[in-house]
Amino acid sequence: MRQGEYKYFYKVLKPLFFMHELEAISPVDGRYRKITEPLSEMFSEKGLIGYRLRVEGEYLISLSEHPGVGTRDFSDGEKSLIRNLYHFSLEDAIAVKEIEKQTNHDVKAVEYFMKNKLKATSLEDSLEWIHFALTSEDVNNLAYGLMLSDGIGNIVLPVIENLRGEIEELADKYKSTPMLARTYGQPASPTTFGKEFKVFSSRLERQTSQIKNFEILAKLNGAVGNYNAHHVAYPEIDWLGFTREFINRLNGERKIKLKPNFVTTQIEPHDNYAELFDSFGRLNNILIDFAQDMWRYVSDGWIVQKPVESEVGSSTMPHKVNPIDFENSEGNFGLANSLFEFFSRNLPISRLQRHLSDSTIARNFGSALAYSFIGYNSVLRGLSKISVNEKKVTEELEKHPEIIAEAIQTILRREGVETPYEKLKELTRGREVTFDDLKKFIGGLNISEDIKDELRGITPLNYIGIADKIVEID
Repeated sequence: MRQGEYKYFYKVLKPLFFMHELEAISPVDGRYRKITEPLSEMFSEKGLIGYRLRVEGEYLISLSEHPGVGTRDFSDGEKSLIRNLYHFSLEDAIAVKEIEKQTNHDVKAVEYFMKNKLKATSLEDSLEWIHFALTSEDVNNLAYGLMLSDGIGNIVLPVIENLRGEIEELADKYKSTPMLARTYGQPASPTTFGKEFKVFSSRLERQTSQIKNFEILAKLNGAVGNYNAHHVAYPEIDWLGFTREFINRLNGERKIKLKPNFVTTQIEPHDNYAELFDSFGRLNNILIDFAQDMWRYVSDGWIVQKPVESEVGSSTMPHKVNPIDFENSEGNFGLANSLFEFFSRNLPISRLQRHLSDSTIARNFGSALAYSFIGYNSVLRGLSKISVNEKKVTEELEKHPEIIAEAIQTILRREGVETPYEKLKELTRGREVTFDDLKKFIGGLNISEDIKDELRGITPLNYIGIADKIVEID
C-alpha cells in the first residue's frame, strides 16, 4: 500500500469498519469482545470471505490436477499464488465488499476478487476456471462447514473439555464428602458432593463425545444437485469421486471432518446442522442445570465463593458475594439455545430447490457459538472461586436424622420384620424427628441386639452407599 493509500485507509476507511466495543449493538462484539475475539476471525464477515477463498482456491487447484479437465497443470509456484490469497487482510476484505456493492452477490464478489488478484500473474490464462460449473451454494456450504469445523474443533471444544475436566477434578476432590440430597426439593437420602459433580461430568462427556465425532455434511454438485454443468462439460469424469477427494483435501488434519452428501437439491438439506446444534443445545442445558444447582448450593451456604478484593457484590449491601458467574452463564446459554433451536427449526425447511432465508440465518452461527463460549468461560471462572463448606454441609445433614429411615426399613425388610416401611412412615413422615426418637424406635424392635447395633451405627454422614466408587468410574 502506497503512503497516500495508507493514510486514506486509516483516516477514512478504518473508522467505518472499526468501532469501539462500547458502540457495539451486540454484547458479543462489545462487552464480551475479549472473550469472543478468537471466534471473530472465523465467524465474522471477513472470516466467511476467507473460507470462501479457500474453497474456490482449492477447487481451482483440484481442477488443474485432474487429468480429464481441460485446464493446464499449475506449477508449485502458481499453487502458492492461489493459496497466498487465503491469508488476506482487512483491506482485501473491504475490496471484496466493494465489488459486492456492484454485483449484489457475495460469492460472485469473491470470484471477481480472485480474478483481479491473479490476472497480472502467470495464471491469467486460467481465470475462467475459477468457480467452474459451481453454484454459489457449493462454495457457501463448504465454507460454513470449514468455519464450523475450525471454530468448534479449535476454539469451542477445548474450553468445553477444560470445563468438564474442572468438574471432574471437583468430583474426585469431594468424592467422600457427604451432603444432604434433595428430591422434589425435600431432604432425601445422603449423597456426596463428588458424586453430584460426577453426574454433570459424565453427562457433559457424552454430549462432548458426540460433538467431537460429528461429521459435517457438505455438497459440491451444482445448481440443482445433479452435477448438470460438470457432466455436460466433462461427461467421462467421475464427479462423485472428484467430490470425495476434494472434500478429503479440505479436511486435512481437521478434528471435525466434512463428509460429502451426494443426494441434495441446490442446498445441502441442513438436517445435519440441526443435529449439530441440537447437540450443543443439550450440552448447554446440562450446564444450565449445573449453574442452577451451584447457585442453590451457594445460596444455602454449602458452597462458598472466594471474594475478589476489588469487586463489589452490591451497590448498597457491602457484604454481598454474588454467584454472578453462574448467573451469567445461565443467561448466555439461554440466548445461545434460543438461536440453536431457531436454526434447527428453520434450516431444514426449504421451498422447492431453495430460498435465501438460510443465508441470513447461517450468518448467525457465530453468535450462537459465541454466547455458548461466553457461558463456558463464565462457568470456568465461577468454579475457580469455590470450595465446599464441609462444616455447614455436615451441620445440615445432622439436622435431618429422618433421612436414614430408608436404611432402617430396608434392613428390617432383610430381616423379615413385618411392615417396616409403614412403621417408619408413621414415625417420620411430616414430623420433626430426633436421633433419640430413632434410637428409641430401634430399641423397641423385636430383633437381635446385633441387628439393633447395626441400625444404630447408621448415620446421615455414613449412609452414602458407594458414591465414592461411582466417582472413580471412567
